[in-house]
Amino acid sequence: MEQQKVSPAEGRLGIMVVGCGAVSTTFMTGVLMARKGLAKPVGSMTQYDKIRIGKGDDKKYLKYDEIVSLASLDDIVFGCWDVYPQNAFQAAMYAEVLKEKDILPVRDELEKIVPMKAAFDKNYAKRLDGDNVKDAKTRWEMVEMLREDIRQFKQKNDCARIVVLWAASTEIYVPVDEKVHYRLADLEAAMKADDREHIAPSMCYAYAALQEGAPFIMGAPNTTVDIPAMWELAEKTRMPIAGKDFKTGQTLVKSGFAPIIGTRCLGLSGWFSTNILGNRDGLVLDEPANFRTKEVSKLSTLETILKPEIQPDLYGHGNDEDTQYYHKVRINYYPPRNDNKEGWDNIDIFGWMGYPMQIKINFLCRDSILAAPLCLDLCLLSDLAARAGRYGTQRFLSFFLKSPMHDYTQGEEAVNHLYQQYTMLKNAIREMGGYEADEEID
Repeated sequence: MEQQKVSPAEGRLGIMVVGCGAVSTTFMTGVLMARKGLAKPVGSMTQYDKIRIGKGDDKKYLKYDEIVSLASLDDIVFGCWDVYPQNAFQAAMYAEVLKEKDILPVRDELEKIVPMKAAFDKNYAKRLDGDNVKDAKTRWEMVEMLREDIRQFKQKNDCARIVVLWAASTEIYVPVDEKVHYRLADLEAAMKADDREHIAPSMCYAYAALQEGAPFIMGAPNTTVDIPAMWELAEKTRMPIAGKDFKTGQTLVKSGFAPIIGTRCLGLSGWFSTNILGNRDGLVLDEPANFRTKEVSKLSTLETILKPEIQPDLYGHGNDEDTQYYHKVRINYYPPRNDNKEGWDNIDIFGWMGYPMQIKINFLCRDSILAAPLCLDLCLLSDLAARAGRYGTQRFLSFFLKSPMHDYTQGEEAVNHLYQQYTMLKNAIREMGGYEADEEID
């Protein structure tokens, strides 16, 4: 098969991260340690996973970088924005995710990563109090300042390419408004008119990134790039976008476990999920308006895997309306846990002749330890997509995301089934490597 035109990953890749908190600093420290040979990037698909190419006698299993040209860890340069001025070393120590012994060997490099002033609006994250913020009079001015940051960072660090990754807090829920969010011209007009209700700070980052020729990844459940106006901008700038919300703990379990129930044709009456966590993410999510954004993201997973309209006997009962199973998600802020999140799932299922059974899952996970490899994979694969000329929503990256983007204006449904997502990912890598996308998404 003819090789797809993918320009090679030559030169330095600047990864500019919004947020210098627990997730970002764990990601940065891990990459810096791994390239010194002092740690292993466990959990990263781009570093470990192998994909089958060819069939029969031609069958081979290759790592991603043996199939496509990926940026090497040695080529990555980090930059960030944050409302707090502490450098990445101070922030990593403060986060207390990693032990000192795993941070100190790269202290010098981390200390050089000093956050630029953030584009911030306290109304979008009331629990955050930092003063390292841009003095922008309007949303449009915010965009211009961010574009300048990207240009300066790229030039100063001699980067060939830039990727912008949101690893900051969840903003308050911004409902999609057709008058503002459906057309690029309307979005730009709202930014210029300083419409703070409809234009979240994260939208300014995304707009700035795309206009500066950088792919943008939304790692929180914010509405940011999940709007037609941003899809239009991604098409216009021919840049990839991906989002939303890193799929780390409970939703990863849900997207992998729900297919067991569905494949085995067991019934579901209800699924109750609750979490306790105590990091800055937990603090922000303790605010009801911010939790609403997260709740929408977490609730969408099951509904696209176990569908009552397809199997009414199995999934059509359990709530008051008796239209489908009962699904509830809760997040509780609990400071003693810090980054060590605990997710409980209680699943009420039924089997032969309607007899009830229960499944309990207790996942004591480390949020940032699970998120860091996703950050790496999303950045490297978004950079790959850009070099392969893939632009707009990157559905093949759904595997890494809790609430994958999809064109809801056309009635498209997101794929949340973990194994279908994995097939999409493998097929895209095969295609970009010039091989046949030979797996069916059943």
